[in-house]
Amino acid sequence: MENIRKNIRKNKKQSINIVFKLLVSYIKRHISIIVSAGITIVLFLIVFSLYNLPVEAVLYATALSIVAVSLFGIIRFYIYYKRQQKLQWLKQTITLSELEFPQPQDKIEEDYQEIIRILSERYTKMLSDVDVKLSDMIDYYTMWVHQIKTPIAAMRLLLQSEEMSMSEELQDQLFKIEQYVGMVLQYLRVESMSGDMLLSRYDLDDIVKQAIKKHAKSFIRKKITLHYEEIQKIVLTDEKWLVFAIEQLISNALKYTNSGSISIYLDAELEDTLVIEDTGIGISPEDLPRVCEKGYTGYNGRADKKSTGIGLYLCKRILNKLSHTLTITSEVSIGTKVYIGLATKELTVE
Repeated sequence: MENIRKNIRKNKKQSINIVFKLLVSYIKRHISIIVSAGITIVLFLIVFSLYNLPVEAVLYATALSIVAVSLFGIIRFYIYYKRQQKLQWLKQTITLSELEFPQPQDKIEEDYQEIIRILSERYTKMLSDVDVKLSDMIDYYTMWVHQIKTPIAAMRLLLQSEEMSMSEELQDQLFKIEQYVGMVLQYLRVESMSGDMLLSRYDLDDIVKQAIKKHAKSFIRKKITLHYEEIQKIVLTDEKWLVFAIEQLISNALKYTNSGSISIYLDAELEDTLVIEDTGIGISPEDLPRVCEKGYTGYNGRADKKSTGIGLYLCKRILNKLSHTLTITSEVSIGTKVYIGLATKELTVE
């Protein structure tokens, strides 16, 4: 009961403050009229005094003038208050459809409203044109990705059937092409991935093994040791998107690890946190805060000249949409640790 009273007093105080601010605004807006009315009353008083009219008549006329001006001001302020309330409501409910402004009081205000309507119509048309172009672009690249998969699959079959000295290297390059094609498709889908998510409880061990299996040949070719033990953990997530994110992170670890090992494990201290640790070249301290920014390649990317600056950006976006987190720590020439926080408190299974 006490809380209700406090809320009532708080709301009342806020309402008084709003009205007071509006009153100050109204006075500032009509200061010239108020000054003119004051000057007029003073002039009448001077004229009356010059003609030696009785004091009672002068005071009576002054009182009537003040009452008339005050009543007029109160009525005008009420109209001003109602207009302001309608504008506040309009600000909170505004859409790109027809704008319902208060009735204009003069020609200038009418012109301003007309300008806003014209700008709104042009903005709506511009958004519509952009949406059409974006939709066309997404349709084109989605079609291209699916079409390019056919010759990639054919090339892989040919390489597997032919015994050539460079067959292993060609297969590795073909695998990279497949990765980049997959990245294009996920990049196009990431903005609307909410409609493509299937949240459920999955075995984390199975998800990690899927990602590792895809990079098995790269581990063998680069002679990188993998440290991984079975993970007993069930997580609430989307399997397809999480597999893609872990694949990208393993790919990054392999890319910048020339010797040594990659370890994948659950953090012993941080709850629900998967760690991907490598013994690679590491990330410089000045690059670390920006490695997940779109298009940012950093020192390693510039040295490698093959980095796109998209992989970690996509991982970050995907994990955020899954209500997971991505944190990276690194030391130059020592290695990098990537922490995937798999807690999903804000998500519910449908």
